[in-house]
Amino acid sequence: MSGHDSLDELLAEKPASQKSDIEEKESLVEEEAKVPAVEPESGDQTSHLFAVRTTGGQEKIVMRLLETKMKMGQIDVQSVLLLDDLKGYVVVEAQDPPSMFNAIQGIRHIRGQLRGELQYNEIDKYLIKKSTVTELSVDNIVEIIGGPFKGMKATVKRVDQEKEEAVVILLDAPYQLPVTVDANHLKKVLS
Repeated sequence: MSGHDSLDELLAEKPASQKSDIEEKESLVEEEAKVPAVEPESGDQTSHLFAVRTTGGQEKIVMRLLETKMKMGQIDVQSVLLLDDLKGYVVVEAQDPPSMFNAIQGIRHIRGQLRGELQYNEIDKYLIKKSTVTELSVDNIVEIIGGPFKGMKATVKRVDQEKEEAVVILLDAPYQLPVTVDANHLKKVLS
């Protein structure tokens, strides 16, 4: 089985074809940790992040099954994370590789594990929400994703960083209509 050394390589790769049963079983074999442990904010114990491969489209089911086992105290896992940009994988935080392997044993839709561990800096860009207002600039084409103008496209005319608002001109309106919109209701389409 070909392993991935980083999350970025995995995101750049196109979906792989079906693996044989032998390759699936080999992917469940425990591997040595290659990445230093992640330090949690509280306590002296370390935790490790692992990317667990799932059947496509079944990520939420796997996450819920792991969460249920976690709440019942059946597995030693700190958290389970589902990333929208990482299709076919869930991220599991566990104290050590054996704890993670015990947690995923027997769970439906789990197809294996990404080789090694993930570093926190590989997933922090998905965890920390950036303010939309920092990405906006004058003359950007945006889509309004919330509020009364939801679904309409507009051009940014002014950005107020402090209030996190933007004045936009609706493109779908029959005449130029400037509207002040919360920047969190805007999604950048074109620059």
